[in-house]
Amino acid sequence: MALCELRYPSDALGKQTACHVILPEKGTGPFATLYLLHGRSDDYTIWQRRTSIERYVENLPLIVVLPDGGLGWYSDAEQGFAYETALAVELVNRIERTFPAKPERAARAVAGLSMGGYGALKFAMKHPNRFAAAVSHSGAVGFGHRDVHWVTDPVRRQEFERILGPDPEGGPHDLYALAEARKTSGDLPALRIDCGIEDFLIEDNRSFRDHLTALGLPFEYQEWPGAHEWGYWDLHLKETLAFVKRELALPEAQKVA
Repeated sequence: MALCELRYPSDALGKQTACHVILPEKGTGPFATLYLLHGRSDDYTIWQRRTSIERYVENLPLIVVLPDGGLGWYSDAEQGFAYETALAVELVNRIERTFPAKPERAARAVAGLSMGGYGALKFAMKHPNRFAAAVSHSGAVGFGHRDVHWVTDPVRRQEFERILGPDPEGGPHDLYALAEARKTSGDLPALRIDCGIEDFLIEDNRSFRDHLTALGLPFEYQEWPGAHEWGYWDLHLKETLAFVKRELALPEAQKVA
């Protein structure tokens, strides 16, 4: 397989940014695409540094895009950068202009961990015409559902309020409200959520699971032993790829000799 580093200008961010792109070894495409989002403390290189993502996809007819989400929570901030537009719209369009990627909803999926889990669900529910499936690992699914005054660290509180505003519940950053909107519209992408039982975000994930259940929306949910750490994410990335393969109806690819 080929690994590309794409450096490009983003109008939404008003700056240069970058991503990694993993390309299939066999076939000429066009291929389906998975956008794999990092967590708050990391960058676009982290999935390759801490997991075996390249090895796991080596026989799949799938392009994997690893974007840089900065500290933007994959959102168009109330004050600041427009990371949602930069990645869910601009980057998707650029990837499909630059690489042999299928330019259609049925061939796009998004997944992520922690902040990226929140971002994956947000992209899918705010842009259901662009993504067919989304996966959240240990997602910060409560971000945007409550005011920011529960945050004790003043620096982080300032960061969150800059992105969300002081009272985001029910607004464009609230996954609970976005799920309700998708129930009304009836165009929810396929969703999968998992979290480790020892993870500090487990109760947030259970609460969001219960919300989706109460709405009568279809989704997959699993819990396994594990905490908020890379051993857990590397292990369960395999379930994400199986889910993506099924939901995007990926054909079997020949093994590379």
